[in-house]
Amino acid sequence: MTPSSESQNIWEARDILGPAVRQLSSAGIDGAALDSRLLLAAAIGRDEAVLPHETLAGFDAAAADRFAAYLDRRVGGEPVSRIRGWREFWSLRFDLSPATLDPRADSETLVMAALEEVGAQADRPLRLLDLGCGTGALLLACLSELNAATGCGIDIDPVAVDTACRNADRLEFGKRASFLQGDFADPETGGTGFDLVLCNPPYIPAAEIAKLAPEVALFDPHRALDGGDDGLTCWRAVLPRIAAGLTPKGRAVVEIGAGQEEAVVMLARGSGLAEVRRVRDLGGIVRCLVLHPAS
Repeated sequence: MTPSSESQNIWEARDILGPAVRQLSSAGIDGAALDSRLLLAAAIGRDEAVLPHETLAGFDAAAADRFAAYLDRRVGGEPVSRIRGWREFWSLRFDLSPATLDPRADSETLVMAALEEVGAQADRPLRLLDLGCGTGALLLACLSELNAATGCGIDIDPVAVDTACRNADRLEFGKRASFLQGDFADPETGGTGFDLVLCNPPYIPAAEIAKLAPEVALFDPHRALDGGDDGLTCWRAVLPRIAAGLTPKGRAVVEIGAGQEEAVVMLARGSGLAEVRRVRDLGGIVRCLVLHPAS
């Protein structure tokens, strides 16, 4: 590749993107064209994807080296979000860390369900609890829509807690959100009396983790994925804590694995919770359960 004007270092984006797309495509990467545009943008220090018809100024040797390194990482299976270090979720930008899951669109189903449950109470000073908060994406997405609400997130990993705190501060929710390190199944951590509890716990059966897409199996923290032999280990621990944390009229919105609804509902009943409804994601899979304290 040579620039169209050596003196000004001007490049046609298509001349850079063409070889990149071929490299990713030959490695079997789905979405090679978009990934190439996003990684080129990251290499030149911007967020929005580069368009093929753009003319780029300043694509120097350092940017070219970064782009080549990013492409090699993508060929190795690393997702674009990990390479860039952030993910957009609920139209908000969340920094990632090795200790946090990469928030995905399926989890936006949980946010939508939570906001639907709040409904007419959206202007009240609600108290929210996010158990296993990771990046803080679920809690902060809800706070972005509930202007009078406050919330607490709990995660066992201190790096995840630091990441969530940074995200809250950058998104200017630092005064309404706090994050604590601790066992999310312990009612002493974070307290009780919450109007809305959010939870996306580890729920993948241990033997199935290696079969997941490389972007997940190789780059998401296994601690945040591993649900034990049957995928229900964390549910047995966290459902009693959810029941203890809710107000009598509170709601819990939890994310579940495909096909787990009956088992989780049964465990919820044994923990003093009753099913309100089931919520399907865009793929038609029951992704969330809405629960409340049994009367």
